[in-house]
Amino acid sequence: MTTMRRLWLLFAQTITVLLALWFIVVTLQPQWLGALPGSRPARHITTSVAMLEAPANATAPGSYRQAAQRAMPSVVNIFTSKATRQNTNPLLNDPFFRKFFGEREEAPEDKQFSLGSGVIVSAEGYILTNNHVIEAAEGIEVALADGRKASAKVVGTDPETDLAVIKIKLTDLPAITLGHIEQTGVGDAVLAIGNPFGVGQTVTMGIVSALGRNHLGINTFENFIQTDAAINPGNSGGALVDTNGNLLGINSAIYSRTGGSMGIGFAIPVSTAKLVMDAIISNGRVIRGYIGVEPQDITAELAENFGLATRTGAIIAGIVRGGPADKAGIQPGDIVVAVGDKPVADMTSMLNLIAQLTPDNKAKLTVLRQNRRVTLDVMIGQRPRARTSTDSP
Repeated sequence: MTTMRRLWLLFAQTITVLLALWFIVVTLQPQWLGALPGSRPARHITTSVAMLEAPANATAPGSYRQAAQRAMPSVVNIFTSKATRQNTNPLLNDPFFRKFFGEREEAPEDKQFSLGSGVIVSAEGYILTNNHVIEAAEGIEVALADGRKASAKVVGTDPETDLAVIKIKLTDLPAITLGHIEQTGVGDAVLAIGNPFGVGQTVTMGIVSALGRNHLGINTFENFIQTDAAINPGNSGGALVDTNGNLLGINSAIYSRTGGSMGIGFAIPVSTAKLVMDAIISNGRVIRGYIGVEPQDITAELAENFGLATRTGAIIAGIVRGGPADKAGIQPGDIVVAVGDKPVADMTSMLNLIAQLTPDNKAKLTVLRQNRRVTLDVMIGQRPRARTSTDSP
């Protein structure tokens, strides 16, 4: 019995000493515990002051690193230039003044540079960007994320959607993967990649704030993705991607009173961009339907003043003489309520529906005339190339 008691006392004393040592280590040298099996030790930095450093392979939770790394090589910087001559006083061309002031050399040419972004969408060298980025440019240079540079030629432009396609001749181009905008919803996280203010390639993060934005007066055909990801001057033509790095849209415009980002940016959906790009590559331009009318939205005041039975549709305010609508018998004051079997909600939807029609084919337009429905066959014409975004449909 005495032997058992001694062993028990020895065991208790040993446990007490070990607990005391453990308490001292936890209190004074907790980094020693990092050496225990299964633990991830923090590095001890050898400096004049003892500090801890996270493990080298630590990854921040919720990071979008992989999406950015996947998409960034496909986003390029675009530099455009236009040669201009300095303004000189016309009096210096007069022989009388030349006699006193002598002959002067011609003013040297200046180069005006502008910055924008673009997205490589094909390994063949096709790049999507905004029309306003390359508009009126005499020279276009593209700088890739890997440091390579190349001159680009314009394949075609579409001012009515503010899209353009340019092409470079380089090998091993990192083409971006196109995403599915129809599977995107408000609240989804997105990344905007571009070259804001010319500082270099930059990634910003936000969410999809809204889909199908129109009536903004930015383009003729509008169906914008709205996002609060920071988009600034120079981001134009850059990529809006999902959290997998797939292209959802081409960054195009911002709402701003100062010129900087205010959390309201707009991107052209990838579905629109793909249709425009395919048409430009195939035909050099986008061919759209046209009937030659000047439509207006039906406001509450118009509906009340004219006793209209509907507030949906587009009212015809004017007609191009000799145009398709004029030949079909459409009259000012008619309200277009359907194109084919598709209802017309407003002027924008009418514009989009007619633009999708194939020229030189007949289409049925349903109009309200004095509150009676009339169906007319219209031979669709080809929409003229637009110089501005205010041309009629």
